[in-house]
Amino acid sequence: MKRSMTIALSLFLIPAFGFTQKGKKHNDVPAVFETAHSVYVEAEDGDIGKAGVSAADRQAIADVQDALHVWNRYALAVHPEQADLIFVVRKARPVNRNDQSGLNAAPRMNSHATGQSPGGLPGQGGDSDSLGGPTAVVQEEDRLRVYTVVDGKLSGPVWTRELRSGLDGPSLVIVQQLKLAVERAFPTPAASAPPGKPNS
Repeated sequence: MKRSMTIALSLFLIPAFGFTQKGKKHNDVPAVFETAHSVYVEAEDGDIGKAGVSAADRQAIADVQDALHVWNRYALAVHPEQADLIFVVRKARPVNRNDQSGLNAAPRMNSHATGQSPGGLPGQGGDSDSLGGPTAVVQEEDRLRVYTVVDGKLSGPVWTRELRSGLDGPSLVIVQQLKLAVERAFPTPAASAPPGKPNS
């Protein structure tokens, strides 16, 4: 009898536990994506008009701006200090396997004056290492990092994604992945239909 009661209680609790688990909402993006209104897009080496920014990064900035315009969830800020979110892009480029310095370094607000690429200069893949052998060259993945602005400084990243050819137009897979995650977590309220004309 006791065994029967235990089984019956287990059958009752398992569905209840499953319902509780399903009721928990797991978001892949933080709440700042819901409250943000404006975005500024730049490369790790600076904004689109800065000398020293590679042509590939300039194109990535323009493509991301176009994608944000089509998305129509966030306004594009003219200056970074006007933005709630900073999108920092970096197109893939060959780098020395033995020189990974700066690959994970976060950009800083107004810190691009040096014009120095954090991933090393392109075209250095043929250098030799200290043992005299050729240095292996690896291909970076495209990268998008999203930061917030706190007291005039970048904070984060609050979201990051690296993907081979992820910033190639026109698809911009990384941006589409971000859009999907944001819209799933924080759906945009449907625009209310205009009131109908009163019957005459």
